[in-house]
Amino acid sequence: MKPRRHLATRPESRPALDPTRLTGVAEDAARELMKEGESANTRASYGSAMRYWDAWYAARYGQTLGLPVPVPVVIQFIVDHAARGSEPGKLVTELPPEIDRALVEQGFKAKLGPPSLNTLVHRIAVLSKAHQLKGEIEHNPCADPVVRELLGRTRRAYAQRGARPRKQRALTKDPLLAVLDTCDDSLRGKRDRALLLFAWSTGGRRRSEVAGATMENLRRVNADAYLYRLSHSKTNQAGVERPEDNKPLVGSAAEAMRDWLDASGITEGAIFRRIRAGDHVAEPLGPQTVRNIVKERCALAGVEGEFSAHSLRAGFVTEAGRQNLSLPETMALSGHQSVAVAMGYYRAESALDSKVARMVDADGD
Repeated sequence: MKPRRHLATRPESRPALDPTRLTGVAEDAARELMKEGESANTRASYGSAMRYWDAWYAARYGQTLGLPVPVPVVIQFIVDHAARGSEPGKLVTELPPEIDRALVEQGFKAKLGPPSLNTLVHRIAVLSKAHQLKGEIEHNPCADPVVRELLGRTRRAYAQRGARPRKQRALTKDPLLAVLDTCDDSLRGKRDRALLLFAWSTGGRRRSEVAGATMENLRRVNADAYLYRLSHSKTNQAGVERPEDNKPLVGSAAEAMRDWLDASGITEGAIFRRIRAGDHVAEPLGPQTVRNIVKERCALAGVEGEFSAHSLRAGFVTEAGRQNLSLPETMALSGHQSVAVAMGYYRAESALDSKVARMVDADGD
């Protein structure tokens, strides 16, 4: 019989904890863990939304915003920012023009007029999250039936008007090749070529994933291929080891990576770095810089349309659909969990090649 283990005993010098409540130290530690587990993009997005709530509330009510927020305030926020067709061909909101101008002048809004529906819904969601984190779940105004019904009908009103979220253009193969042609043999050109091909060829990596790519997760298989282990992503935030997280980097993408690493001398840490004066390889790129590189290279190439870092991800899946490649294999590489979301890109530009659409012109038996 194995000897029974003795339970740990509490040191006499330390007071016993109350099992029904957290200490202030434990609450602070839990809050720090929650914050550390959030992505930088999420923190920035939440912070921006709450700063807007603070500014709008101060302008509208002449007070400092506090939680919980009353239900009428959230309804007022919605009607202030949701455009409605009160007259044929004319959309209005309830936000006073002078407050609208002040919010723009103070940097809380980019331009006059109502925000996109996505922005409005996001700001409501952020306020709801703020109430949850504050422990105000029972008094969360965003869960109120009237607010939920108003927001739902607002979405339908936008849909009936044909207002759809504006999407960035997908960077499919042909425009991507034009963009790659702008990358010369300079150190910056080698970096940008490697970055673009890495992001596109490994399944359309998000800008945060590109900025967070490290040498420790890159393994050279042979002279013409690498394997990159995506240890953390939007769909794997816990960093669980999964076979599908090994992304192949082959062909021209592997060649571009080899050229960049040889030229930069990077052997550890972040793969993609800033380049300072005198071709000095400096600190890691941030997600915003990755976005700027994509936009700047697209502008240099003269490709038409609005592009962002997400254009690489959308372009990869769209091109796979255009070439009738396997959807499961495409999703395994891109990391999409939802078939519906992936199909939204997969079918985006392949409809014109549909044989079903051409049945009337097809030769019969």
